[in-house]
Amino acid sequence: MTVHEGTAGDAAVLAAVVDEVPGAVAAEFLALAAALMDATTVRGVLVRVVDAAKAVVPGADLVSVTLRTASGLHTPAETDPLATRLDEIQYRIDDGPCVDATRKAGLGLTFCSDLASSTRFGAFGPAAAELGVHSVLAVGLFPDGDGPRMGALNIYSRQVAGLDELDRDLTLVLAAHASTALAATMAATSSELEGAQLRQALQSRDVIGQAKGILMERRGISADEAFDVLRTASQSLNVKLAQVAQTLVDHRAEV
Repeated sequence: MTVHEGTAGDAAVLAAVVDEVPGAVAAEFLALAAALMDATTVRGVLVRVVDAAKAVVPGADLVSVTLRTASGLHTPAETDPLATRLDEIQYRIDDGPCVDATRKAGLGLTFCSDLASSTRFGAFGPAAAELGVHSVLAVGLFPDGDGPRMGALNIYSRQVAGLDELDRDLTLVLAAHASTALAATMAATSSELEGAQLRQALQSRDVIGQAKGILMERRGISADEAFDVLRTASQSLNVKLAQVAQTLVDHRAEV
């Protein structure tokens, strides 16, 4: 089968699925699946997910993604700056739905229908209500794992009881899409990084070997002595050993 035949076949299958599962929500999920296949960066995945959530989840007024890194929680993608502001309040007080969803076992589902009257999340509820947001739903990424998770998908509504069971179900499905795409993208990124680091290490080893050979030939010293010369120069100049070696190779005629 040629590439064009395969593409045509995939399009036919996609069209059949749309015919069998009609409606804007089904179409949006199909579009999201296709978009996630094209995303090559973590931010690319997350932007597509928050945009899809805003379009698909009926009660969603604001959407954001919380992501866990070595430095802590942050918000790399949102549909409105207010969503990031709400997230950051939770990060600062270390409490709130999006923080809770990254730690909660099971589905990692955290929900509050009336933030103004709830005392569940300490200062966050009244602060969110003061900013005009009254309902929130957060699902951990991965949604079926144990915490601490890589992050959470956060849905905010300006209405009291503005998010219902359908919203929760759709958010769980979106979180599963996001988790799978994120895991694949992070694995690919990690693999690329490891490959680049390996290439750099091999290149450094090669240039150090060349520099040692030059010193051994020009000064009549052993391999260990040549390496000691390079290491001493590196320490004296506070420059990486590979850089010292590269400079020596580039200026071999002057040695």
